[in-house]
Amino acid sequence: MGEVSTIGLDLAMNVFQAQGAGASEAVLFRRKLPRHQVLTFFAAQPPCTVAMEACGSAHYWAREIGQLGHAVRLIPGA
Repeated sequence: MGEVSTIGLDLAMNVFQAQGAGASEAVLFRRKLPRHQVLTFFAAQPPCTVAMEACGSAHYWAREIGQLGHAVRLIPGA
């Protein structure tokens, strides 16, 4: 398995969806993450770009994940 360069994170109420892609944009993993495991999961990942749709809680998660060394990008929900 290659090294993850981008993780897409779909925010939800209780269970988040994470999808990791390598430099070739091939999907390397798909994971369901309960809310309480999100920061633990990202702490174990190498620094990469994390993309998520901008919504009510996205700014909170962007700050928390960014403090773990990741580059966070908020994408408009258009």
